Amino acid sequence: MRRALRAAALAAALLVAGCGGGGGDRPPAPASPTPAPPTVSAMPAPTAGDDAANPFGAHWDWSRYDQFSAYLRQLAGSATYHELSWCDIERAQGQPDWSAVDRIAQRTRDLGITLNLKIRIGTCWATGGTAQHTRGEANKTESRMPQNLDAYQAFVRSVVARYTPYGVRQYAVENEVNAPQYWAGSPEDYARLVRAAATAVHAADPQARVVDSGISSVAYGFGIVDRLLQDGRADEAVAAYQAYFQRRVGTRGQKIPAVQDVARLRKALANEANVRNVAFVAATDQLIEAGVVQVRQVHFYEHVDGVPVLLDYLKARTPAGVPVEAWEVGQFWRDGADDAAGRAAEMVKVVCQLVAGGVRQAMWLPLAYNPNNRAGSEVRYGLLDPDGAEREAGRMMAALVAASRGSSVTPVSAGGLTGVAFARAGETDVVLWSATGAEVTVSGVSDLGGGPVGAPAPAAGQVRVGAAPVLLRSGRPLADVLAALR
Repeated sequence: MRRALRAAALAAALLVAGCGGGGGDRPPAPASPTPAPPTVSAMPAPTAGDDAANPFGAHWDWSRYDQFSAYLRQLAGSATYHELSWCDIERAQGQPDWSAVDRIAQRTRDLGITLNLKIRIGTCWATGGTAQHTRGEANKTESRMPQNLDAYQAFVRSVVARYTPYGVRQYAVENEVNAPQYWAGSPEDYARLVRAAATAVHAADPQARVVDSGISSVAYGFGIVDRLLQDGRADEAVAAYQAYFQRRVGTRGQKIPAVQDVARLRKALANEANVRNVAFVAATDQLIEAGVVQVRQVHFYEHVDGVPVLLDYLKARTPAGVPVEAWEVGQFWRDGADDAAGRAAEMVKVVCQLVAGGVRQAMWLPLAYNPNNRAGSEVRYGLLDPDGAEREAGRMMAALVAASRGSSVTPVSAGGLTGVAFARAGETDVVLWSATGAEVTVSGVSDLGGGPVGAPAPAAGQVRVGAAPVLLRSGRPLADVLAALR
């Protein structure tokens, strides 16, 4: 933990000191040419005030676009992201190939979905060194600091200039840098890279927003409990660990052990991997606090019981006015139960709690799992079958999109019920479930109808709500519906 604090302090010092644009004593590398992007009309990203905007989306495998496109059209108005890397686009120095990303940008635009980009480096001629981690069919490698920051900034400017006409306005710098398989450098290196990238992004598009790498779900968990310990809330830290990691214990050996008391929690935090996790969480917080990063990116794959402690952390460590977006939300559950209804219901509760807690985008990952993945099983639960057929979870997500599109968002907690309300002119939709599991009857609104999310019933004047989430619908104003819950 002391090492983590020292790393965080060094990251903070770097944020204050800033960085130069050059790459040390190395001679400047030639800037990558920036071919003109295809001619497209500008498309501003949807916002909460747009009729088409909605806070629920997904991330998918673009190689299966044809299988997914019919479902994806139901998600119009949401956002997604794509990860690109300098080493993939410019395999030979000075010869970039943008065709694959151009196709993704065009297709996303055609779907009515806003595209965010993650800009990674990788390991190649631009960085030197030899990759230690190669992943997936695309042979993705960890990123390293570029040999020349001027050349890196030129590449970033070319990305922004090329994809602004497609409506891209948010650019994340790297991905899950707490993990060695994604980032080979230190927190200090990352802070320096983000400053360089931010300068380049804003030079190419002053209205663009810089997003952090998206610290991993596991690392956020250790950041949460470390903060509670630092605040002198040891019992809360143990309880938070147990809630957050209940499906993870034992999946990574001693990195995520069972914890029954503060001593065991401190021992878990002292693990080398978790020291690194906490240090990168701290460095990310510093970048956000300094304003270098304008949007916080969250990844969350844990049990629904972990959502409240995550939201508590985000509220405490995110400056007022800084948006929070969950670019990766899912269910990590090795050998999880074969219970489509239960897993779909938990999906609804997770994304609704996130949105109710102020997260402005919740993107489910994966849209459909890949049956050929290296785990050999569905470790992360998909909304669709691998062939694109809708599951119950997919139908529920589509219902949330329809309910939330163009609506205001209001958290709901009343009468033993919890959830979120979506209101727009002439209509109110509320997603609710019983906080205790006890059944509650909602009445008092004459045109109130409701039923399972994805299959709401016609108006009956009263609706019974239990542990499973229910979608209530009324033509009355939000205030009338909320009054009926009290």
